[in-house]
Amino acid sequence: MKAMTKEHKEKAKEKAKQSSQAVKQAGKTAYPELKPTFRLAFLGLLTAIMFIMAFTPLGYLKTPVLSITFMTVPVIIAAVLLSPVDSAIVGGIFGLTSFIQAVSGASALTGALFQLNPWLTAILCFVPRILEGWLGGLVFRALRKIDKTKLISYAVTSLAVPLMNTLFFMSTLFLLFYNTDIIKGIAEKNGADNIFALFFAMAGVNAVLEAVICFVIGTAITKALAVVAGKAKMYKPMKST
Repeated sequence: MKAMTKEHKEKAKEKAKQSSQAVKQAGKTAYPELKPTFRLAFLGLLTAIMFIMAFTPLGYLKTPVLSITFMTVPVIIAAVLLSPVDSAIVGGIFGLTSFIQAVSGASALTGALFQLNPWLTAILCFVPRILEGWLGGLVFRALRKIDKTKLISYAVTSLAVPLMNTLFFMSTLFLLFYNTDIIKGIAEKNGADNIFALFFAMAGVNAVLEAVICFVIGTAITKALAVVAGKAKMYKPMKST
């Protein structure tokens, strides 16, 4: 009887050890993925947060030309905790809220562009945000597998997503609307005589502030959530690669 009890204790101890090692090795031998139930819950929560942020002062800091947005933070969280496809979906939600603001006129720039060409404005709102979510997820996956510090991957992803947001949005804006009177008017107002000067006039300081703020907030939140998810056993069992 004692031998059986001892054997059961040893098995339980070994199982607990293996479980602990699996959590510690998450992201080293394979990428940690949330269980389906938690994945759907996070997707729903992030979607709700996106809409709340988009239509309250929480999501944007308005400036005369563009807005400093914190909407990339939920995209960063999706890139870290979910999959590239999921973070692309959350990026698409970001794009949807942006398009709603364009239709309603809540955004001066995209509202004016919507009046000019609704279809191109839809591309401008959706494509850059979907791309930033998808690529952000890929960046995190690539870094997480080799990140021994367990922090660099969170920090780089938190910096990369807002930078991609600015780069992709401005690049799409210039590609689709550069020769329009709206953009020409902004260029003339800011004394920008070429595309690079116009880029920095419209997004230079905003882009830096946005990247720094989202970098700090994103790194702190994603790292904390990842630790909580690991302790709460939200991840699937790890499989070595």
